[in-house]
Amino acid sequence: QVQVVESGGGLVQAGGSLRLSCAASGRALISYAMGWFRQAPGKEREFVAASIFIKTNYADSVKGRFTISRDNAKNTVYLQMNGLKPEDTAVYYCAVGRGPVTTGQASEYVYWGQGTQVTVSS
Repeated sequence: QVQVVESGGGLVQAGGSLRLSCAASGRALISYAMGWFRQAPGKEREFVAASIFIKTNYADSVKGRFTISRDNAKNTVYLQMNGLKPEDTAVYYCAVGRGPVTTGQASEYVYWGQGTQVTVSS
């Protein structure tokens, strides 16, 4: 069983930055995609970014503002969020994929964290 724990959420003003961290334990995850999704109130969960080896994948809405990175030795993935906007407000979830594909399909991710709240004020 893989445990996934996110941290780093909080309240920030528009234009500010936050760095989310996601630590996974229970298995070496170097060969598995790790991704970030988010869910705003009243909306469906949406893909944000994913990473495997040197390949990354981003939602159009965050390209150029968010950067995903990972430390495979620590089984940890990060999401650096710059230029935050009020529409980025959501609960952010980290997830571990079924394999090495950086898909944006939530159904292709097996293990999920509990989420961390990000609130961007205008």
